[in-house]
Amino acid sequence: MFPAEKLDQIAARFEFLEAKLASGVAPAEIADLSREYSELKPVVETVAEYRQILTDLDGAEAMLSDREMRALAEEEIPQLRARLEVAEAAVRLALLPRDAADARPAIIEIRPGTGGEEAALFAGDLLRMYHRYAEGRGWSFETIEEQATELGGIKEVVARVAGEGAFARLKYESGVHRVQRVPETESGGRIHTSAATVAVLPEAEEVDVRIDAGDLRIDTMRSSGAGGQHVNTTDSAVRITHIPSGIVVTSSEKSQHRNREIAMQVLRTRLYDLERSRVDLARSADRKSQVGSGDRSERIRTYNFPQGRMTDHRINLTLYSLGQIMQGDLDEMIDALTAHAQAELLAEMEA
Repeated sequence: MFPAEKLDQIAARFEFLEAKLASGVAPAEIADLSREYSELKPVVETVAEYRQILTDLDGAEAMLSDREMRALAEEEIPQLRARLEVAEAAVRLALLPRDAADARPAIIEIRPGTGGEEAALFAGDLLRMYHRYAEGRGWSFETIEEQATELGGIKEVVARVAGEGAFARLKYESGVHRVQRVPETESGGRIHTSAATVAVLPEAEEVDVRIDAGDLRIDTMRSSGAGGQHVNTTDSAVRITHIPSGIVVTSSEKSQHRNREIAMQVLRTRLYDLERSRVDLARSADRKSQVGSGDRSERIRTYNFPQGRMTDHRINLTLYSLGQIMQGDLDEMIDALTAHAQAELLAEMEA
């Protein structure tokens, strides 16, 4: 049973937002109010269904004293109690504290780890996997910084993914991804193990992070392509160093003005993520689980190509559908990670 006062507050807030949006609001408020409204709507619908089942159960139990209706009530009550159990679980999930960043676009950063050129090629495979996943969900996918190798691998890539639930769905991808396969460059048919690191950050807005101009060192340089070949002869690439944190961001598109915008956007996002990580660490210092923690030094997943399997080590999930996964079919895995994180949060709240 849930406190009626809390459920009433949720319903009242939803009705207020509905009335406010219908009456017209200032353009500056529309985005925030609409986001809150869309987030609350499924919660309100879940609570309404739960309350309706409670009402129906009360009515059925009242019919037990009516000789003519008793048989019908005895038939309905077990069904209603079973539905109530499901509805209660749904309400518990709906009332879980939400990550305020879940609705934001995601910034994905991928870098090769151990394994040389094979690691760089695998980093490129991961980039294509996330691109296909985004396309399948109707999200936009923009590569905002990419450094390629001569063989078509990735030295470093930063991409922006925007769409409903982008960060919420992708945030569990942060960590070390390990691959076991025979590299294209291997003539002897031996299986190699290499790795790439993925970081998924919620995109920061200007209001989230205050950056003093005096804390920045901005350098310009020539943009270069694979193998160090210059793609132009102007000093268009930009490197921004945030002196207090030591964070360095580069962007090497053709326009220096655009490069400054991109570099500042990525810098804001990294500083915002740094602060989120600090707060999360202070709030949950005793948590043992790494799911969703953003620990990018942890090996989270292995992709074994000879056996066609993918294993997520955090939840001990193994799927023998590696071909489909690399084509962007990630929902089964992400759903399992989300359910695991929700179950942990429920356990913490009820402990």
